[in-house]
Amino acid sequence: MGKNEFLTPKAIANRIKAKGLQKLRWYCQMCQKQCRDENGFKCHCMSESHQRQMQVFGQNPNRIVGGYSEEFECAFLDLLRRSHRFSRIAATVVYNEYIADRHHVHMNSTEWATLTEFVKYLGRTGKCKVDETPKGWFITYIDRDSETLFKDRLKAKRLKADLVDDERQERAIAQQIERAQSMFPSSSSASTDEPPAIPVELDRKSENNPGGKIAFLLQPTSAATKSNLADEPLASSKASKFGFEEEPISSDKNAKKSKGSAAAGGGGSSALDELMKEEEKIKERSNRKDYWLCEGIIVKVMSKSLAEKGYYKQKGVVKRVIDRYVGEIEMLESKHVLRIDQEELETVIPQIGGLVRIVNGAYRGSTARLITVNTEKFCAKVQIERGLYDGRVIQAIEYEDICKIMQ
Repeated sequence: MGKNEFLTPKAIANRIKAKGLQKLRWYCQMCQKQCRDENGFKCHCMSESHQRQMQVFGQNPNRIVGGYSEEFECAFLDLLRRSHRFSRIAATVVYNEYIADRHHVHMNSTEWATLTEFVKYLGRTGKCKVDETPKGWFITYIDRDSETLFKDRLKAKRLKADLVDDERQERAIAQQIERAQSMFPSSSSASTDEPPAIPVELDRKSENNPGGKIAFLLQPTSAATKSNLADEPLASSKASKFGFEEEPISSDKNAKKSKGSAAAGGGGSSALDELMKEEEKIKERSNRKDYWLCEGIIVKVMSKSLAEKGYYKQKGVVKRVIDRYVGEIEMLESKHVLRIDQEELETVIPQIGGLVRIVNGAYRGSTARLITVNTEKFCAKVQIERGLYDGRVIQAIEYEDICKIMQ
């Protein structure tokens, strides 16, 4: 048996030594050779095979480093997707699992010098959710597989169908309001051809009755009396049927009657207002939710626990809503992506004339333009610009129900 055969003690000892991980600085990625000490690595660098590989590297170094970086990223994300697909885990744990394989692509051959730089790169490119804590960097894999995208499309389709049903119901209510509007002025429009009637005050004074009082005869009358009564005006003949005397009508009573008639004439408009108020109440009950986050709005981070990281009172854009209450926020300044609960977020009010999204209440989901702001009552006046209620003005809507749109 030879000196360095497979089953010799020397060969077995060498395999045992080479089985575990060695120091990274003594590994040559171009030759894919791991050395156990500095002397061995120096001898390898002086070898002819290594010199040939370095000549190949010198011809196009950027391409070779880019290829190793791509292989390292793909292998790292593949391990993260298979082992920790739906969990938030420390980056060091995943890296230790990755380097357990002796033949992995080493980080010293990539464009990233440290694991922190690589983790920040994953957060900037949106491939992972990155969160820095006192215990280190934590990452969460963003699932962009075809199956997940298919589920997201189905969910978006269901939400769109629900919105279509809501719009259909609102359109039916609007048609009922239009029919009610057309029914009330129908009585007045029927008599448009006739000249308008001029009110004339009733004057009960006459030559025979200068005091304005009407006397009624309760005893039986003769034929002559009947003939005289027949010649009298129609008002006095109708008044003789009652057994009491009528007092003259004062100006106050006339004013009250005129107000009553005006109220009777405006009954259509008041009924219409009541119908619109009832519609507002129905929409408020159906659209008022305990969650308000939606994609595309600008929010302010109010979590004091993130003050040390510089995120407190900083603004960001909602990129994605998770389980209705948690949002993925991309900070406007640092471009970092954070996952924050809506309890630690606050709506942002734009300048006068800016576009806002109504995130809660009767007109939830509509886009409106800010008209005025009432700082004393913490409310604003907006005008809806898109949707079924285009042009409708909402006089007093709370700050919490509107939020600035990212344009």
